[in-house]
Amino acid sequence: MFTAFIRRARATPLAPLSPLTPLTPLTPLRPPRAPQLLALLALALPLHTLPAQAADTSPAEQLARFATLAGAPGQAERGRVFFTSRHGGEWSCASCHGQPPVATGKHASTGKAIEPLAPVANAKVFTDTARVDKWLRRNCNDVLKRECTSGEKADVLAYLVSLKP
Repeated sequence: MFTAFIRRARATPLAPLSPLTPLTPLTPLRPPRAPQLLALLALALPLHTLPAQAADTSPAEQLARFATLAGAPGQAERGRVFFTSRHGGEWSCASCHGQPPVATGKHASTGKAIEPLAPVANAKVFTDTARVDKWLRRNCNDVLKRECTSGEKADVLAYLVSLKP
């Protein structure tokens, strides 16, 4: 049926439209061609799948990853102490993310709003491995002046995953 429509459409002589042709309700338009329509669909289809590709993991999988790298399971209480301690500097994790981190935080120096860090309050947090690694590296350097160990990451993640609404 669709191919019959295309054959009829190709057989119907229509004058090509120029950019200066005024369009009215009676102006005949050239019917869409199947190859052009398929090309447009092929371009639009990958755009539909982009958001799904970013979420490649879950908070529980991130916790398991860091626990495996550390060789020990993360401990929520140790993670809570780590999260709220200043580690010799002027900031702690809680300085920006709040205590507990279930509400919107605020960056200590810029004042910029920070989405909740606890998975119970923010379903998107810890669902993109590249972002998790980037932000843990950046934030650990801000708070500790060094990168966090896998054990510290596992403890903090165990604490964050354990939070309830």
